[in-house]
Amino acid sequence: MPVRSSNSSVLRWPDAAAVGAALATWAAAEAARRPELVRLGCFGSYARREAGVGSDLDLVAVVERSDRPFLERPRDWPTEKLPVPAEILVYTLPEWDRLQRTGGRFATTLATEMVWLVDRSTGA
Repeated sequence: MPVRSSNSSVLRWPDAAAVGAALATWAAAEAARRPELVRLGCFGSYARREAGVGSDLDLVAVVERSDRPFLERPRDWPTEKLPVPAEILVYTLPEWDRLQRTGGRFATTLATEMVWLVDRSTGA
């Protein structure tokens, strides 16, 4: 979120480097507390290095399984701890595999833009 300078009424949007550092720290913390997490990545303007004032983070998490419906899963992820607004899509492994197989514009965007911060699918 925009932050106020120490003795100023001016709000400043965090720069991309600060957002990237905070995102890396947040991703590591989420990986440590979520054994079911297979992959966690960012796509969109921050992944393309085109983010500017007002840009949000677009995130994808892939988990082994979930008992919760797709639209309820983001509630379990504390994105409010990030310095800019963030949206996260949480897929199970079968859902992620199906998305990749069926293709389409969204799958192509994810395939070309995704920057993986956590990737346990290959032992990384």
